[in-house]
Amino acid sequence: RPPGPSSHLGAQEQLALAATAATMFSSAFHTPASLAYSGLKKRINERRPLATSPVAMPQPQATSGKQGPFDLMYYLKGALAGGICCSLTHGALTPVDVVKTRMQLEPEVYNRGFIGGFQQVIEAEGAGALLTGLGPTVSGYFIQGWFKFGGVEFFKINLASMMGEQGAWDNRTFIYLGASACAEFIADVFLCPLEATRIRLVSEPDFAPSMMSAFSRLLAEEGFVKGFYSGFGPILFKQIPYTMAKFAVQGKAAEALAGTFGINQETATGSTKMALALGSGTIAGVAAAIISHPADTLLSKVNKAGAGGDGPIMTRLMNIAAETGMVKLCTQGLGARCIMIGSLTAGQFAIFDTVMSTLGAKKFHFHNPADGH
Repeated sequence: RPPGPSSHLGAQEQLALAATAATMFSSAFHTPASLAYSGLKKRINERRPLATSPVAMPQPQATSGKQGPFDLMYYLKGALAGGICCSLTHGALTPVDVVKTRMQLEPEVYNRGFIGGFQQVIEAEGAGALLTGLGPTVSGYFIQGWFKFGGVEFFKINLASMMGEQGAWDNRTFIYLGASACAEFIADVFLCPLEATRIRLVSEPDFAPSMMSAFSRLLAEEGFVKGFYSGFGPILFKQIPYTMAKFAVQGKAAEALAGTFGINQETATGSTKMALALGSGTIAGVAAAIISHPADTLLSKVNKAGAGGDGPIMTRLMNIAAETGMVKLCTQGLGARCIMIGSLTAGQFAIFDTVMSTLGAKKFHFHNPADGH
């Protein structure tokens, strides 16, 4: 029987469930999320037989009988685990992010490399400056992690259920891409204001003494849209490809590592499960960092006061890209970001799996019907 709540829905209703979340933005943005969903919808329609009578269609099988149930409580546990893993990892790497952001915003000053950047910040402002923006980082990424990891589990399981066990296995990479794109878009709506506040505090340490005061000053001086959502376009083009690569590459890397070392992902526990999460997470993090770095540089610069002029957001972004140059856009701070995102992503998947196990939830895995178990 199919997992969780989808057991009471026909194929048409299940497709509508996923379409409800995706279509709320696909009509307004031609983002990777909308493109991924369109392709997935086409694949599902190609697989689904035409209904010739009002008789209920047979329910698809998405997973092996050993998995589930995937109900509301499972998704809440996944969301909580995602919030915890993202807030802890991003908070712990705040010093790295401070140095990386300074290198992107003032390359003419912070030009002594990654380690040299740490020394420059400490010499100029003291060690405490390395924790600038810690408050909005922890709170912002808890919210983002809640919707991202919880959303990926929700969309992944329901899309897999619609395609059936064999279809889900054959198209698991495409499901990873579609599910992560949909979840990330929703998460970014909530993340963007806090990310704008964090970047302003890092770029202008004297802007405000705390997160709440910085939030209030931004709102008063620049308004809600300009103050908090000037970087919404760049954050989408940064975070959606980043998250798509993160989950798709991690899934593939985990499968490859498990196959190489003879590990069964569905039954792995303890140090074996942790090592698999850390190894696959590191590979995924480096790949995701490289893919999303140009947009990350744009996002850091557009949230700096006066960057790119005073025109519309797209004009400002084009001005910043022209001033910076494509090579620098892709390489400024890239080494620091690969270190940061590689370790961050490894930590996220390890903490996520640990918290899920602690909460008594067994993570969904794609199942190959040919394995016969």
